[in-house]
Parts: sequence; structure tokens; C-alpha cells
Amino acid sequence: MTVALCWCLLLFCLDVSRPELPVAQAGSVPSAGKTLVWGPGLEANIVLPARFFYIQTVDGSGRNLTTSPGEKTFEVKIVSPVEQFTRIWIQVLDRQDGSFLVRYRMYASYSELHIHIMLKNKHVAKSPYVLEGPVYHEGCNCPQPSGATWEEHMKCPQSFPQIDKDLSVFPSVDPDRNAQEIPQRFGQRQSLCHYTIKDNKIYVKTFGEHVGFRIFMDAILLSLTRKVWLPDMEFFVNLGDWPLEKRKPTEKIHPIFSWCGSNNTRDIVMPTYDLTESVLETMGRVSLDMMSVQANTGPPWPLKNATAFWRGRDSRQERLELVKLSRAHPEMIDAAFTNFFFFKHDESLYGPLVKHVSFFDFFKYKYQINIDGTVAAYRLPYLLAGDSVVLKQDSGYYEHFYDELRPWEHYIPIRADLGDLLEKIQWARDHDDQVRKITQTAQQFARNHLMGDSIFCYHYKLFQKYAKLQVTEPRVRKGMELVDQPTDDLFPCSSLTPSRPPLIQILTQH
Repeated sequence: MTVALCWCLLLFCLDVSRPELPVAQAGSVPSAGKTLVWGPGLEANIVLPARFFYIQTVDGSGRNLTTSPGEKTFEVKIVSPVEQFTRIWIQVLDRQDGSFLVRYRMYASYSELHIHIMLKNKHVAKSPYVLEGPVYHEGCNCPQPSGATWEEHMKCPQSFPQIDKDLSVFPSVDPDRNAQEIPQRFGQRQSLCHYTIKDNKIYVKTFGEHVGFRIFMDAILLSLTRKVWLPDMEFFVNLGDWPLEKRKPTEKIHPIFSWCGSNNTRDIVMPTYDLTESVLETMGRVSLDMMSVQANTGPPWPLKNATAFWRGRDSRQERLELVKLSRAHPEMIDAAFTNFFFFKHDESLYGPLVKHVSFFDFFKYKYQINIDGTVAAYRLPYLLAGDSVVLKQDSGYYEHFYDELRPWEHYIPIRADLGDLLEKIQWARDHDDQVRKITQTAQQFARNHLMGDSIFCYHYKLFQKYAKLQVTEPRVRKGMELVDQPTDDLFPCSSLTPSRPPLIQILTQH
């Protein structure tokens, strides 16, 4: 049995089905030998900005603990046998459900790493775990030449439903035609980036006035090309909020990559810039990411406030109605504005502005209202990962993963006009056990589908499948500039890099 298959089976058995496994009694003592450890951070070939793995606490009788044994239960050390000091930052995050998420960010590359997981001076499971190198850090520009090999290492799925759906309306893609027509059609009124990937180098030309969000697209492309050799391709990225391609598939449509899709447009959807940046900057300049939220899910379920909660700005009419509804029914809803930008602030209607609340404090409440802003509300991944149920507004906008969500399984649906919101909150109060199950299912979905490895896989599979549709050769066009990889002279990894096959061999593998 391959390592990939073993790990997939382990994920299925431990994560997806964990509530059905034997549950330990309260006060059970963790067992170093029985406790389970698994995850991508135990494999050298899975390069992520912050690597991670899981610990499931098990007692001596083989039963999973479902409450925290204490945040200091496990000690994790990562050492290199050939260096006295390792430049690695480690965090052990207590998920309060008997499991831990261990994440670490490397600031240098190593020929070999040993991961020691200790419980009261005893090695846990198969600790120490040996990562035979090279073990690259995020800044190392050492791409895997074979996309198929990289996908196997990353354990990427064969496909993503949204990618197949988005690309199905494009039987072919003509880079030459797009290079002429898309700037003429959209370049004057919209903000776009025209990218070419050639020989795994990134070239770009911008169109429009507001192109600051280009930094997010540059960042994921730079990170991805450091990890795997991308196929040559040419594409346009919409830097604005709203998806652009409104023509019907029977008309001449253009492929536009966007961070949000809608039911009446044909844009090709990528993971949002917000979620993608949180992956790239985990343990960096962001504090809210898919890992940190798992360790900050608020008090235990019975102690949460049974009120529906929302905070945000006035970027949609329904948000105004929500705040008015809250003022009329404060025993049911706690909703308030932190900022006014789009509408006139009438304090008699909407109350005073309130101070920003830490996102982690949202989870003091059982019920989270997710309502569109200018487009889809990009907070949904983090809400799903928390320990509260999401009341999600019916919406024509969607992110890359919405197609896999199911109402009443991952969230409680509410009408677009919020007309049934009070009714749904009351239903939730009257069906606490069912709501708890929806919460746990959503949480598991987020853990399995919205972590960093999944985000990298999604981008790669999207680019790979799109590149195959091209019927003319992608070219570096006039006016394009090279997007340079950042230099990493302080901790170079070239000495660890095994010899690569010649370029002609790399290209034939695609």
C-alpha cells in the first residue's frame, strides 16, 4: 500500500468519521503509545508556507478524547542532525476537541529534519518522525519539474467540481485572440492583469486604474512556481470585486479569472485573495487564517450565547435590513455596523457604530449570520472552521468551494431578503442537537477542503487544465514585465537541490 493511500485512509478514518469512533470517558489520561499523529507536515516533499500535522489524543483503552487534555499536553521539537540550531517557528494549537494542530514555519532549508512529539518525556506514536531531505522552506526556489509527481506528493484530488464547471464553457482558448480582444473589451473600465507563464517565469501587464490587488495574484504565482514547474499559459485576472463575463455561452465569451463567481456570469473562479493570502502569510503578517481559527473557537457549545451574531460594514442593502431587524429583536440577533461607506448613516435607524470585534470573539455566539457584501462574504471559510453554525443567505455569488456545500448539512439556509431569519434562529434554538451536528460537519469540511495544501492544489489543477485548452502558443507580449522571485541570499537552498532533468525533458512531461 502506498504512502499516499495510507494517508488518505487515515484521514478518512480519523477526521471524517471521528464522531463515530469510541469516545473516552471524562478525565481519561492520554496515552503516548495510542495517540495518533498524521498530516502533510510529516512529509518532506509537501512544501507549504507553514507546514502542519495533527495529533489526536487517545487514552490507554484506545478511545479518542473529545475534550482538551490541556494546551500544554504535548511538546514538539524539530531539529536537524547536522545543524546545532534550526530556524523554525513551531506552534501547537489546541482545538479543544481532543485534537491538536501543530504548525511550523521554516526560515531555512535542511538536508534532514527530525520531529519529536513528546508526552511527559515519552515519544508519541512513531515519534521521532524523520523527514529525509531536502526539506525546503517557503522561500526556496526549487520547483519540482514534474507536475504529476508534485500532485502525487501533495495528494491533490483528480478534479475540483468548480474547475470542471467553469472550464466546460470553453472548448478551447486562443491566447492570441484574447490578447487583442480582452483589453479592448474590459481594459478601459475594469482593472485587469494580463499574465504569461513562460519557462516557469511570470510576466505581467496591467490595465485600468486600480491595480493594487495585483500583489495578491503575484504572490500566489511566485509561491507556486517555486514549488512546481507550471505549464506555459496566458490568462487575464480580474482585480475587481464583481465578475465580468456576462455573455451567454452561446455568444463569444472570454475567459476571465476572478476571485468570485455569480450565477449570471461566466468567470473562472479562483480561491479568494483573502483566503490565499492567509495561506501564504500564516505565521506571518496575518492573524486570521484557517489554522489559527481552529484554536480560537470560543467557549464550549453549551456555554455559547444563543443569539445570532454579525458585524461588518454597510456594503449591501440587506445588511441595513439585518441591523434594523436586530434593533427590533435584540433577544434574537446581535448585529451592528463597524463602518459606514456606501450608504448614509442614519443613527436613528441603524444605531451607533460599534468598535471592531476580534473575529475569534464571534464564536462566543452559537449562530453566525453570513450575508453578502459587495459580492460573496469572504469570511465564510473561517466561519465554517469555527465552532458555531452558519446561517447563510441565499445568494447568486459564490466562492470556489460553494458547489460542495449542502444546505442543512453544512449550514442553515436563509432567504436572500432575510424574511425567514427569525424563524430559522428559533428553529436552531429548538433543535440544538441537529444544529450541533451541522456545525461539526461544516467544521470538518473546512478542515478537509480549505487548508493550505488544498488551496495550492486548486490553483495548480486550474492552471493545468486551462493550459491544455490553449490552441495558440502563449507569448510574452509587448509591455509585459518580469515578476522577479524575491532573493533569499541569507539562507540559500541551492546546495540542497538535487540535479534537475534538462529543460527539454521537463517540457515533454507536460
